[in-house]
Amino acid sequence: MIRPSFWRVIMERRKFKETYKDAIRTLNTLQTNASYLEQVKRERGDPQAQLEAMKGFLERSGLKVEDLDQLNIIHVTGTKGKGSACAFTERILRNYGLKTGFYSSPHLVQVRERIRINGQPISKELFSKYFWQVYNRLEESKVSEHPAMPAYFRFLTIMAFHVFLQEKVDLAVMEVGIGGAYDCTNIIRKPVVCGVSSLGIDHTSILGDTIEKIAWQKGGIFKPGVPAFTVPQPERPLDVLRERAEKSSCQLYLCPDLDAFEEDGKPLPLGLAGDHQRSNAALALQLSHTWLGQQGYLDIGELKAPWLSSELPAKRSPPLAPVFKPGEAMLQGLQEAVWLGRNQVLHHGPVTWYIDGAHTTSSIQACVRWFRKAALNEEKPADGSEVRVLLFNVTGDRDTAALLKLLLPCQFDYAVFCPNFTEVSTVGNADQQNFNVTLENVLTRCLQNQSHWNRLMEAKEGTDPWLSASPEVEGVAGWLKQAPLHGPQLFFPPSARPLNANSLVFPCISKALQWITQGRDPHFQPPASRGLHPHPAASSGAVLLKEAATIQVLVTGSLHLVGGVLKLLNPSLSE
Repeated sequence: MIRPSFWRVIMERRKFKETYKDAIRTLNTLQTNASYLEQVKRERGDPQAQLEAMKGFLERSGLKVEDLDQLNIIHVTGTKGKGSACAFTERILRNYGLKTGFYSSPHLVQVRERIRINGQPISKELFSKYFWQVYNRLEESKVSEHPAMPAYFRFLTIMAFHVFLQEKVDLAVMEVGIGGAYDCTNIIRKPVVCGVSSLGIDHTSILGDTIEKIAWQKGGIFKPGVPAFTVPQPERPLDVLRERAEKSSCQLYLCPDLDAFEEDGKPLPLGLAGDHQRSNAALALQLSHTWLGQQGYLDIGELKAPWLSSELPAKRSPPLAPVFKPGEAMLQGLQEAVWLGRNQVLHHGPVTWYIDGAHTTSSIQACVRWFRKAALNEEKPADGSEVRVLLFNVTGDRDTAALLKLLLPCQFDYAVFCPNFTEVSTVGNADQQNFNVTLENVLTRCLQNQSHWNRLMEAKEGTDPWLSASPEVEGVAGWLKQAPLHGPQLFFPPSARPLNANSLVFPCISKALQWITQGRDPHFQPPASRGLHPHPAASSGAVLLKEAATIQVLVTGSLHLVGGVLKLLNPSLSE
């Protein structure tokens, strides 16, 4: 006979699972909150109103802006490397026995990754608890003239503040979402220290179409009397940061190169690969060292801003931050830092995965340098049979042609394009649902990406004689009506076949990985023999991939693509 207490345990577990799944599904509805979209239209000419709206949501959730002062925040922005700099910083401070909070975006596999305590995503139990706590308070306090709920990122930011305060972290490392000045994280009044990683062109429709405009947005996180650090930047955006710091009465310093902290010419070992991580590590050293000093854990002396003196000339670079001898906890933190999906290498038998979520011009350049160096260090097969594959997707307003052109020196044998969906159907995969796009939208973008690649290859090698445009299906919409998207076969719309024989489009990540691996990675079954892809590269490439001694795959262009690939390569990330 089964005891009643046993049934209670089973029912509680079932109730929890449903509550967590319901939380994720409910959170996803905030991606397309109609009232929020209307609000954005109204506020488009007044970005400051967005911050005021965020403060209103925070207060309705039960917190005041002043409450955030208790979190001892490290606030970090930048175009590329800000997540890595945060990861280094958090790991260093955790080594001092501090309880750390870490808020970042986007997530790769599960949304819980965005809110971490002591380096680990919060549990499903905690996520469910705080989600419903915040959601119910906002629902109960809604008024007719304002939207009931903040949008997706705003909601998670508010939820992170609740988590960190109630779980009593010693500090919170907060990564800016987009920009800085009008990002919803910028309701923070008194961070302990701020940081700006490398600047570049990204999110131009929101932040502006020049690096100076983008620098102005990033410098918006500077606060009076709060020390801030930046890595070496081009002259013009650095001038903008300096001017923003002066107007904010903020103490801005330029980080010395990492070699200034190295003894006897020995490079400091870093947990994150790639030469570009050295500037992120240098920024992390300054952020953590300053935080420890400001909070009384280290004696670092008084930081002063030299430009506060009226005797100095108007145009000058920020002063170099002081060089110090890193303690063992700092060195160990740099070495033990982990940040998935950035310059990550996974060896799966004959298949080696090179995974990097680069999605800007400068980060793709860094990715290419890392990939070529890492691939060269791999042991070459005796018979030379090596196949190199690019798996690529890009989203937003980014210049695909410019990014793909930078990847040409990697000499890929095949280029594969697919959306960021792990499967065509997102049922059971709520963490990676995106209600702001449709399957038709993302497949159209993949075909455009492929077209850019084909043109680049034609310019490099000449056109491919295999042309087979078919008038029977017009565009992606017609293809979607006819293509059996839930079947096992490989797909390509007949009306949009490529000029270059070595590029392919698939409807989801899993189909792309099945073809790339041809059953040689234990995580994937080989593609079904029936319903073969109409492109000759599918069958000829399958033969080469099956027979190659090694297969090198670079996955890049989108962190969301990287997240989908990691989810399939390492199922434990979904647990």
